[in-house]
Amino acid sequence: MVPDSQTPSPGTRAATLIAGSASRSLAARVEHDLGRRFAAATIERFPDGEVSVRLDEPVRGEEVFLLAATAPPVNDHLVELLALADACRRADAARIVAVVPYFGYARSDRRDGRRTPIMASLVAELAERAGIDHVVAVDVHTPAVEGFFHIPVDNLTAIPPLADALSPVLAERLATTAGKAVIVAPDMGAVRLANRYATKLDLPVAVCHKRRLGGAEVSVSRITGDVVGRQCVIIDDMISTGGTIVESVRALNDAGAAPGHIVAATHAVLVPGALQKMDDAGVRELFLTDSIEPRGDSTARLVPTIVSVAPLIATAIRRLLDGGSLRELA
Repeated sequence: MVPDSQTPSPGTRAATLIAGSASRSLAARVEHDLGRRFAAATIERFPDGEVSVRLDEPVRGEEVFLLAATAPPVNDHLVELLALADACRRADAARIVAVVPYFGYARSDRRDGRRTPIMASLVAELAERAGIDHVVAVDVHTPAVEGFFHIPVDNLTAIPPLADALSPVLAERLATTAGKAVIVAPDMGAVRLANRYATKLDLPVAVCHKRRLGGAEVSVSRITGDVVGRQCVIIDDMISTGGTIVESVRALNDAGAAPGHIVAATHAVLVPGALQKMDDAGVRELFLTDSIEPRGDSTARLVPTIVSVAPLIATAIRRLLDGGSLRELA
């Protein structure tokens, strides 16, 4: 459940909600939970791929919430978000809040070499230049991305709804096996996330020590923590190729963990073949959110359980409109 101590209301300030093309299904759920309709906007692509947007309703003097994930294809949806923001600015919106369920390029928060860009910093500059006044994201890969912005940034978390969805599955598994469970961080970067899940589910934590060999190739050298005979719940903020999950499963199996691994992550980037790869490795339960529109894989037996972040986003928008705090949602 999303915590909300405030009285549910559509919000007291004048506001317009607009959805990007990557988040239309999520917008319909937010619309239902919030009790506010999304304004009409036309988003098209020219034959050469250029984006064309048009606001079909006035936004003059209003606070505008742009719900737009920069999901794959990331560049297309990023430019779309910037175009929508620019259109709102030129239409004299009073304030523009970008609600970005999935923040692309967040992994590029530092230079890997002397002649490489910091893409997260560049995206932040583009967003501000386009007229965005406030960014609300969900489980950003690197929270330090906030430092690249000179505008308010709120990073919401999908941990509570995902943990609530995991809880009955774990209870059923452990009831039939009379075993124990453990939360597993697939790399050092996920330790903070793992600790939050562990606190929520009252479980210990184990950590996989990962070494990246290339853009899509990783290796897990060892595991810190007791996993022998335990039901493992591998958590992460996103799953792209599935390579990190597969290597973690291999290492956990070698260390004597119980079979039938459970995986939970916020963002289902899921390039083609990722689901099949995790299925073949021995993942039997996969929990994801709809921060990115779910894409099926007809060749994989592994079917994700989708947990919606719509209540989380609706609560955040309601609180912003009511002048409330987002602290409990972060």
